[in-house]
Amino acid sequence: MSKIPVIEMFGPTIQGEGAVIGVKTMFVRTYGCDYRCSWCDSAFTWDGSAKDKVRMLSADDIIVELTELAGNNFNCVTISGGNPALIGEGMMDLIVKLQERGIKVAIETQGSKWQDWLSRVDMLTISPKPPSSGMTTDWSVLDTLMSRIKTGNVSSYSLKVVVFGDEDYEYARTVHERYPDVPFYLQTGNEDVTEEGDISCRLLGRLEWLFNKVIVDPRMNNARVLPQLHALIWHNKRGK
Repeated sequence: MSKIPVIEMFGPTIQGEGAVIGVKTMFVRTYGCDYRCSWCDSAFTWDGSAKDKVRMLSADDIIVELTELAGNNFNCVTISGGNPALIGEGMMDLIVKLQERGIKVAIETQGSKWQDWLSRVDMLTISPKPPSSGMTTDWSVLDTLMSRIKTGNVSSYSLKVVVFGDEDYEYARTVHERYPDVPFYLQTGNEDVTEEGDISCRLLGRLEWLFNKVIVDPRMNNARVLPQLHALIWHNKRGK
């Protein structure tokens, strides 16, 4: 049985991002990523700093641990990373077994790799990375992935772009116009994921900036602007 590299599990908590914002969920964070985003808020999933925390777990192991953490106090599991789309057969097994128990599965990935199990996900967020990340989008790969999602009977899917500045905003607009029929979310970025204490004032200032950009832009009439809700409430605390 294929196993999944898991670096942490926690919850129940409230999802702070994207189309499932506000939903009570458990989190399973996988290890490994094919990107190296400059502002990544979970760089420990790929930079080697927490490699000793990685456990190779089966789907059954994960479900047992989630149940030990929360009992029956959840019906959604969010699988994040890193990039969970790097994982093959073991992920399909986990998704199927969760769904057999009546638990919905939400996943976020940057759209750099297709896996057949993406068609089984209940709530799929594709989050291509803007210029501030230091990464370059391969549009042909993303086009192919979005086409496969569209024809793959995914229950619910959306696009989300994190915006730190004007260049990122222009990138986000390009993404939205390239896939105009896909629900689209803009989210403000957190420039300092190590700052201690209350960062809500800083984050709200960036949110107001993004609101004002979208308000005057007719090409963003169908976009939805969101904060990082969890960062407003719990700031830069891990496991929230």
